[in-house]
Amino acid sequence: ASADFAESASGSIDRDEMDWSYSVLTEYFSIVDGSHPLVAAARIRFEATHALFKADHAGSRPYPRSSTVLSEVGYEDMLALAQQRRSIRWFRQEAVPRDLIDKALLVARQAPTACNRLPYEFRIFDDPELVTRIAGIPFGSAGYSHQIPAVAVVVGRLHHYFSARDRHAIYVDSSLAAMGFMFALETLGLSSSVINWPDFEPLEKKMQNTLNLDYDERVVMLIAIGYADPDGLIPYSQKKSLGIIRRYNDLGR
Repeated sequence: ASADFAESASGSIDRDEMDWSYSVLTEYFSIVDGSHPLVAAARIRFEATHALFKADHAGSRPYPRSSTVLSEVGYEDMLALAQQRRSIRWFRQEAVPRDLIDKALLVARQAPTACNRLPYEFRIFDDPELVTRIAGIPFGSAGYSHQIPAVAVVVGRLHHYFSARDRHAIYVDSSLAAMGFMFALETLGLSSSVINWPDFEPLEKKMQNTLNLDYDERVVMLIAIGYADPDGLIPYSQKKSLGIIRRYNDLGR
């Protein structure tokens, strides 16, 4: 068992995830009745891994909501950010700092995700030749893919789940992360545009070959990233009224 943990901690599984798992199991075995044979056997296997982890992981254990440090961002600020974020298709020809992309990804990874699995990967491309090549694959980038400074390909990874019933989780979780990512980009002075990824087999095959995707990896969307051209026009998007998109206690027909 300790060898399995050592192998996992060495690279095949993220070390932070292993430390978090260890803290949760520490809490579990501190309160569970260990008289059941399965629990007792699991405890022995778990205790064999103690030397591989730090002594204290109290900060990784469940905590009461009342201890959460609350943000000072109010509703009006959030609404203003949502209205500020528009789909930008014309960018200044200026490199996108990688540290800003990483900052935005720190926000993205805080999005809700089933069982904390984060079943996605943001593949970032900022080499001009690669950006033009990859951003030009989907139909939705026609007419402007040639001047995108950086592009993120959001890839869902089905191997995080054991049942076919969870196959939609990669789309839900990665989309939630993508929205946080784009909001964060706005706060850092960057703009973005989602490039729709169609369910079209020839393009799936082309992207699979280009990115060397594994059999269980699926492209969810592409996101163009860059500094907005101040003279570039943005289509006005009139949103549907709440009465159209919202119903309370209506079971429908």
